[in-house]
Amino acid sequence: MRGIPVSRKTRVGDVSAGLHVTVPVGSWGSGLYFARLEAGDGRVGFAPFVVRPRSLGEHRVAVVLPTFTWQAYNIRDDDGDGVGNTWYADRFTSVAVLHRPFLNRGVPYGFKLNDLRFLHWLARHDKHVDFLTDELLDRSVDAADLARAYDLVVFPGHHEYVTTREYDAVEGYRDLGGNLMFLSADNFYWRVVRHGDMLERTEPWRDLGRPEAALIGVQYAANMPRFGSYVVRDTPSERWLFAGTGLRRGSLFGNGGIEIDAVAPSSPANVEVVARIPNVFGPGRNADMTLYRTATGGMVFAAGAFSLANAVRYPTASTIVENLWSQMAARS
Repeated sequence: MRGIPVSRKTRVGDVSAGLHVTVPVGSWGSGLYFARLEAGDGRVGFAPFVVRPRSLGEHRVAVVLPTFTWQAYNIRDDDGDGVGNTWYADRFTSVAVLHRPFLNRGVPYGFKLNDLRFLHWLARHDKHVDFLTDELLDRSVDAADLARAYDLVVFPGHHEYVTTREYDAVEGYRDLGGNLMFLSADNFYWRVVRHGDMLERTEPWRDLGRPEAALIGVQYAANMPRFGSYVVRDTPSERWLFAGTGLRRGSLFGNGGIEIDAVAPSSPANVEVVARIPNVFGPGRNADMTLYRTATGGMVFAAGAFSLANAVRYPTASTIVENLWSQMAARS
């Protein structure tokens, strides 16, 4: 991880397991920060954390980082029993432990693929946003708060695990006319319940009568190590969405895959499949990039595959996201 220093180096001294170190937060803007830790023998590690806005709506766009999903995929063994403290390491448990250091020197799982490039894009394109987290949406922010504060809420990464309160806040924000942008795949799939520092995985939202496609436009379909190019489709939104890219009906672009989403019977009736990766996981197993408008004037966009957030370093994907931004966040 690399970044811009916001404070001077501080010597911690000798450390031992269980030591707590306080990091004073200065008058820093909302964003993703990390403490860089360097040992005397040259080893380097990181402790990422998010600084929330002092008040919601400092900027008219919010970016939500998938902190619950980061911890679900964190297979660190904190209790020393030889098994990581999450269901991805132990098939007999449905619990993941929050607030743990991450493996890989402290870098969250999938951060480079699903989040980092988009953060770079924000900086390069001078986009000023508020950064929110799952924990904030779960504990202290509701739909009305979001609607008052933001024209657009962006989910750049793999946002698989959400609580009921977070789902309610985002769905209610959509219903109040808010705009949503999902730049990866497999979002809002599992319901989780917070128990202090423990996160319990329960059931898929679609099994609870709240399919994610009704909110996002598409739902998780499959996971395989395959990729393919999107094909632009003839839809009402084609002209403005792909403006400036040189793409038109039938054009190919991008390279998406790994996990894919597709339209479902629960998708809104007016959902547009603006581009599709056809047969990426076999005949009829498509990845759908979608857009729909709500009765209250909002728009919801979904990339349908991993990962438009990662692809924004390329001109075509960057222009598509910029076009979405100009439509969804006109006041930002």
